[in-house]
Amino acid sequence: MKTSHLFGAILGSVLVLSTGIAPVKAASTDIKIVLPEEADLLEPCMATRSNIGRVIMENVSETLTELDVRGKQGVMPRLAEKWEQTGDGAWRFHLRQGVKFSDGKTFGAKDVKYSFDRIFSDKNICESRRYFGGMKFDVKVVDDNTIDFKVDPVQPILPLLLSLVTIVPDGTPLAFVREPIGTGPYKLSNWTPGQQIVLDARDDYWGKKPAVTKATYLFRADPAVRAAMVQAGEAGLAPSISQVDATNDKTDFSYLDSETVYLRLDGNIAPLNDVRVRKALNLAIDRQAFIGTLVPQDAVLATALVPPTTLGWNPDVKVFPYDPDQAKKLLEEAKAAGVPVDTPITIIARTANFPNVTEIMEAVQAQLQDVGFKVELRFVEVAEHEVYYSKPFKEGRGPQIVAAMHDNSKGDPSFTMFFKYDTNGTQSGFSDKTVDDLIARASAATGDERAKLWSQLIAYVHDDLVADVLLFHMVGYSRVSERLDFKPTIATNSMLQLSEIGFKK
Repeated sequence: MKTSHLFGAILGSVLVLSTGIAPVKAASTDIKIVLPEEADLLEPCMATRSNIGRVIMENVSETLTELDVRGKQGVMPRLAEKWEQTGDGAWRFHLRQGVKFSDGKTFGAKDVKYSFDRIFSDKNICESRRYFGGMKFDVKVVDDNTIDFKVDPVQPILPLLLSLVTIVPDGTPLAFVREPIGTGPYKLSNWTPGQQIVLDARDDYWGKKPAVTKATYLFRADPAVRAAMVQAGEAGLAPSISQVDATNDKTDFSYLDSETVYLRLDGNIAPLNDVRVRKALNLAIDRQAFIGTLVPQDAVLATALVPPTTLGWNPDVKVFPYDPDQAKKLLEEAKAAGVPVDTPITIIARTANFPNVTEIMEAVQAQLQDVGFKVELRFVEVAEHEVYYSKPFKEGRGPQIVAAMHDNSKGDPSFTMFFKYDTNGTQSGFSDKTVDDLIARASAATGDERAKLWSQLIAYVHDDLVADVLLFHMVGYSRVSERLDFKPTIATNSMLQLSEIGFKK
């Protein structure tokens, strides 16, 4: 991690006024965390969505496995102590004993099977099932502490995939719950929508007792306000602030972010169903102009929906150049061929999704309009954003572009490719046989062959299908109180484990 060195300062007196929060006395081991987006849900099977996951993932709701993002240990035990693959490609997981849910119930294999069945139920829209698209599961309880997973096709990285499946008690309603019951080191003690979420440490947690005894989550859309609250002592941690607010070498840290900013295209609706139009969209945007201005200087221009640290990264795929003249030419060609290029296109963006999202999207809109696109820009809250982002897509819709960030901190494209690009993917705007074939083969492959197939897919999606307008691999900035012992990681934006936060002596 490196400390950011940026200019600018905000007067402390202004900071206190801007937050509107009066300081209150709290235990020395209590902390306040200020986030950019309020959680619309606290449902465990939705914890793969960043605004939910950074509150409850591994804090309230745990998984069988977890990925070590601070070291090089790879997939580590959590609720599963160990696992092995059998001769037929199935996996057996041996579960940790002596674990209890926050309601006092004992954790066991039946809870794991139920959690998995619940994710795949047609009675809800659990987000975590999107990572298992194209797979058929046979999950069997061997005994109270042992469970078998047989997957078709065989999944060589199943232990890593299971790091996204949160475990709930057997019998949890299939409909989304408001008060999650988990095995984690914390329990939900208060949720006042629009104000705060409070987690309290459990006395009966199976693992090591965390240093933080209580965490109160507050929500402020303005990154300057979030930074100000930490500076004024009104919060201990702001995991996401903007580059321009990262002005204090002692408290502000930049970190490699696993988020990729992009525009998801709906290739089912004209004129976005024409590849010339999709190329024109890409050529019309001056990506480099954003770097060091509205986007952090250390951000990387994207050529894939996964970060460069991911298996199968293809360095031969090049960023679309900024070429407005060529974009205009492609639009003219498409129009001459009968493509309705004058149809208004709506960009749908998520309010407070990331620092400077409003300014960035307004600039993108202007650049697209400059080459001849008719573009409308609409901002929505996170729950409404999901309606446009995920299937089932609304019938009778016009051409839509969804501005979004995608997180993949797991190191393998399988956490991205199926649900983003496969014909049956929950957020896919395309149906392409070559894409479907490459995803199926790569998902079942291992070693060099797996990397090779993912690399081929990355090139095909970018160069031939032109499925998206890929923009930036982001760099995050956090402000951390000097009393806290904490450094952000690649996973901080989507999962913030309170157990990783200590207090300086």
